[in-house]
Order: sequence, then C-alpha cells, then structure tokens
Amino acid sequence: MKKAAQIISYICLVLTLVPSFLVFFGYISLDMNKNLMLAGTIGWFITAPFWMNKKEEEEQTTA
Repeated sequence: MKKAAQIISYICLVLTLVPSFLVFFGYISLDMNKNLMLAGTIGWFITAPFWMNKKEEEEQTTA
C-alpha cells in the first residue's frame, strides 16, 4: 500500500509541475493546465499522507 501511494503521489506531483511548462511552450491551453494541476493537487493531498512520515510514527510506537 505504501509503495502504491508513493507512486501515485509522485505522478500527481508531476501533474502539478509539467503542465506549466507545456503551457509556456504552447503545447496545451491554459484551461487544460488548470484542470491538470487541480487533479494533481487533489491527488497529491489524498495520497501523500498515507506514506509521508511513516518512519517517524513507527519509531515512536516501538520506543
């Protein structure tokens, strides 16, 4: 589960960065950019909490 959440969250992170460059170079429209960045942002905030800081939480419970 953790590995899948990492992969999905990294893909979503790419969706927040790459569309801006595509708009700059004229490959996609501004509306498409907004939609892709919104999807990436929502995906990141949904998946990232499942794997971030898990090591710290595991150390605190075992100590």
